[in-house]
Amino acid sequence: MIGNKDSQQPPIPETVDVNKPESVSAKDRMLILTIVVVILIIAGLAIFGFLFIKQGPDTVQGQADATEIRISGKLPGRVAEIFVEEGDHVNAGDTLVRIHSALIDARLTQAEAMESAAKATNAKVDAGTRSQLITAAYELLQQAKAAEGIAEKTYERMESLYTKGVISEQKRDEAKAAYQAATAGVGVAESQYELAKAGAQKQDKEAALAMVDVAKGGVNEVNALLEDQYLTAPCAGEITEIFPNVSELVATGAPIMSLQKDDHWVVFNVRETLLKDIKAGSVLNVWIPALDITTDAKVFYIKDLGTYANWQATKSTGDFDARTFQIKARPTQKIENLRPGMSVILKED
Repeated sequence: MIGNKDSQQPPIPETVDVNKPESVSAKDRMLILTIVVVILIIAGLAIFGFLFIKQGPDTVQGQADATEIRISGKLPGRVAEIFVEEGDHVNAGDTLVRIHSALIDARLTQAEAMESAAKATNAKVDAGTRSQLITAAYELLQQAKAAEGIAEKTYERMESLYTKGVISEQKRDEAKAAYQAATAGVGVAESQYELAKAGAQKQDKEAALAMVDVAKGGVNEVNALLEDQYLTAPCAGEITEIFPNVSELVATGAPIMSLQKDDHWVVFNVRETLLKDIKAGSVLNVWIPALDITTDAKVFYIKDLGTYANWQATKSTGDFDARTFQIKARPTQKIENLRPGMSVILKED
């Protein structure tokens, strides 16, 4: 007997519950436990450090410094000789460089000639009007006019350079003053020439004597410039840099070399909160790492650096902005091989 096909149902597959969690292996449980233990240890160390470990004092670091002097002169000319080298130690008064100026030498010759002419005129004025006296006065006048011409051209050049912004107003004014002085010299020479032609009188003698003084002033002016022909060290120190080479031209006031004085000090920039125990005259204990030397330094300078150097506070913590002060202190004893720029550490007492 053949049964009904519909009565034979196929087996129903088992349904899988996707929300049922899979079983966790022992290895995974150990890993999770290890992570939890590590997190608890780190948290414990953080809490311990926050409660019991105090933050160490801030390191205040500065540096060594010294006065740097630029050696320069008022004589424009060519560098003829340099008697020192970079790194040499010099004493006060040592000759450093010689500058030669052919123009100034010519001006000195001219000034001395004018002085000689003025003296000759003054010596002969008592003898009355002679042809030689008149000639001498005339030559003196011509020399004064020549000097005026040179001074005028110099002033015109300086005025042009000043208009272009090449030189300062002071240089233009100096050239103008020299031109005015030369013009006044022409006036004096003309008066002397007219007096010579008119004959020797009391006024003649006074004018001749005044001309001698004017001529002496011209000589003294040139000699004042020639004083800077040889530049000397103003103090003891070390030559740190030489700018021109031999045979190069230098202008008035141009730096020739740098001299570092033997007056080292240390400088720190600190917050005002560290100034409660520091004042002028205080003695600081400092350490120079490069030399591995600990020494004392006496404070001689304290100055506020301004608002641009403020330490900005976090307002949410209730703190306040702190200004920065610069402190300079001079070592109480000479330190060999101390160089500007070396790091210096301020040690806590």
